[in-house]
Amino acid sequence: MEYEAVIGLEIHVELSTRSKMFCGCRVEFGGEPNTRTCPVCLAHPGALPVINRQAIRYLCRIALALDCSIPEVSVFHRKNYFYPDLPKGYQISQYDQPFAVDGGLETVVDGERVRIGIERVHMEEDTAKNVHAGESGRIAGSVYSLIDFNRSGTPLVEIVTRPDIRSPQMARAFLNDLKNTLLYLDVSDCNMEEGSLRCDANVSIRPAGTSELGVKTELKNMNSFRHLEKGLAQEIERQKQILEEGGRVVQQTVHFDVATGTISALRSKEEAHDYRYFPEPDLLPLRIGAETVEQVRQEMPELPAVRAERYVSEYGLPDYDARVLTSDRQLAEFFEECTGIYGDAKKVSNWVMGELLAWLNESGSDLEGCKATPAALAELLGMVDGGEVNANTAKEVFAEICSTGAAPAEIVKEKGLGQISDESELEQLAAAVLEENPKQLEQYRAGKEKVIGFFVGQVMKKTGGRANPKLVNQVLRKKLSE
Repeated sequence: MEYEAVIGLEIHVELSTRSKMFCGCRVEFGGEPNTRTCPVCLAHPGALPVINRQAIRYLCRIALALDCSIPEVSVFHRKNYFYPDLPKGYQISQYDQPFAVDGGLETVVDGERVRIGIERVHMEEDTAKNVHAGESGRIAGSVYSLIDFNRSGTPLVEIVTRPDIRSPQMARAFLNDLKNTLLYLDVSDCNMEEGSLRCDANVSIRPAGTSELGVKTELKNMNSFRHLEKGLAQEIERQKQILEEGGRVVQQTVHFDVATGTISALRSKEEAHDYRYFPEPDLLPLRIGAETVEQVRQEMPELPAVRAERYVSEYGLPDYDARVLTSDRQLAEFFEECTGIYGDAKKVSNWVMGELLAWLNESGSDLEGCKATPAALAELLGMVDGGEVNANTAKEVFAEICSTGAAPAEIVKEKGLGQISDESELEQLAAAVLEENPKQLEQYRAGKEKVIGFFVGQVMKKTGGRANPKLVNQVLRKKLSE
């Protein structure tokens, strides 16, 4: 039987505010354990929470970017459960009156645009961090556990999608686009390794062509795009195998072991009533007026999808180029600044997408670690146009710029990489190449004109790649016609 996957994601995003959600303690990753705490985030008796205004504005940015409706009133609730990393014995969250609802975000899968619905966006506080002593770093098999309360109370936004995702690849593409959007909004660093962006996935399968939902399981804490995709694929396969063997899928929370590629059960899946939600008595309902929403809207940056559309209309770039360039805010800014100096948007796009991304990939660096500036690339492209260096040599020069930050002209001069455009010198080299390769010369004279490419390559080899390829071609054709 053919099965169809039905996937919904729950994404948690730590906000980059200076202080925590309900107290004044500093928000910062790492540091000495249990040094950024106070009576509020440690839940001392009588300590009362106060809402972080900047966190709400960041939350509003996210809701607007995801095309959500923002009700005038939302309510904080107590989500009750016992766990060592929850000092109060409950988490301040939102339940039936969330901050924003009914949104969506477009993503592209296999060249097709798909809109993934957003069910809700709400605010809550993060828990403390459990540190398990043992080889695996997990609670199973640990000798003991310690708790660091520095993270407790950090503003945490939960984004819940509708079950619109149909494959692990679609889930990965959506999460990547969501992360990119959040980075453009400058509300979070989205560092998955540090836990700033975490993702749970609800997944079920059903016979293809049917509409009834199957029993879902929840994959917890996927901390990379690759792990999310692999974990979903493994869980979908596990559920298929159960059904094909005549069994039934049990609703539960499961864990994907990255090292072994296996799925294991953690616990039965909780329902909302298990948390005994009730309104937080220490906080009034949150009211956000239309004036405030509009003010936040005016402060919004240009989002990736809008920027991509502008690159197509303003610069005449293909849709593919526009999406790649806007997939990272710093990359887009690099492209725009370089284009503003050099002018030829398509040529800049080719170099940014080709040479710059290749260098970043090979070096394992990011744009902050790359020493090439938009001005340096613009200068180098001008040197290629002016015949000072050829395109292949320019690639070598650009790699040097990325590593050292040196000026293009200095690198060309220091390494003797200037393009050879002296026609008499190239004529002598061409004559030598033809004399050294009589067999290929005979093939050319017999009608195999493509052999001229071989001769061009030999001249380029003799000059260390510095000869003007266009002039070499002209000189060779002149020689061969004599």
